[in-house]
Amino acid sequence: MGLKGFVEGGIASIVAGASTHPLDLIKVRMQLHGESHVPNPGVQPHYRPAIALTTSGAGNVSVPAASAFRMVEPQPPRVGPLSVGVGIVRAEGVAALFSGVSATVLRQTLYSATRMGLYEVLKQKWSDPKTRNFPLPRKIAAGMVAGGVGAAVGNPADVAMVRMQADGRLPINQQRNYKSVVDAIGQMSKREGVASLWRGSALTVNRAMIVTASQLASYDQIKEMILEKGIMSDGIRTHVTASFAAGFVAAVASNPVDVIKTRVMNMRAEPGAPPPYSGALDCALKTVRAEGPMALYKGFVPTISRQGPFTVVLFVTLEQVRKMLKDF
Repeated sequence: MGLKGFVEGGIASIVAGASTHPLDLIKVRMQLHGESHVPNPGVQPHYRPAIALTTSGAGNVSVPAASAFRMVEPQPPRVGPLSVGVGIVRAEGVAALFSGVSATVLRQTLYSATRMGLYEVLKQKWSDPKTRNFPLPRKIAAGMVAGGVGAAVGNPADVAMVRMQADGRLPINQQRNYKSVVDAIGQMSKREGVASLWRGSALTVNRAMIVTASQLASYDQIKEMILEKGIMSDGIRTHVTASFAAGFVAAVASNPVDVIKTRVMNMRAEPGAPPPYSGALDCALKTVRAEGPMALYKGFVPTISRQGPFTVVLFVTLEQVRKMLKDF
């Protein structure tokens, strides 16, 4: 199995990642929407007098000093995936929907190929040698191990992907304008140090463990249940049904971690100034305090809209690639 599992998983992951990239970009933009430290060029602040205007008996108006005015930061309007997508196309062009696709391809090559291949290796080793039974707890454990290792390997590409996807929402003078994933990784290394490539890695690993355990384990479990109960035969209908269900489970389980991961990876650390977030917990607390608990499920609609098709394309492609390479 060894190398073959990594190749099969890598091919399927690249196809799935590239084909659903616009949905992932919309998800990232929605998750970043509402961050208080990021200027929103589309929402202008206004000023409100801190004291009321008064009139004297003679009809004269007493105007407060400039210091009596305070700036009121308007709350950003609520957005949906369709409005975000349309806004991106209008402001940045259709090509902007594929911003960071080179980073996605690299991420799938490093992260997904590793997790898919390692999961298959562990599946072979941890299955009962006589019955070939692979119980659910072992599937979850294998998924967590495979996801954690894959995330550690692919974190630099993940950071680059998030930044490239989010660049268009920043004011022009703050945009990073990375030319490619190689340029992004190179600039981050020079300006922020090599350690910046693993920014948010703890979150990435945690999310990957949750996603891989819920996605791969639930796909295998649901597929086995469908076949054992004779609901459908082992064909594309079974693969689509099991993979879509697995995508939903993964989206529900991983969205809160994904929101925090996206914000930590995208934050801009100015020289000499403290970063917006000191870590994952600080980011989570600030997000909940400023925007409410449901902010952790920002971007859930595009997440499930992307996770569903991604998982379907991933496993359907994987099953077909396995058939093509079964003799190798």
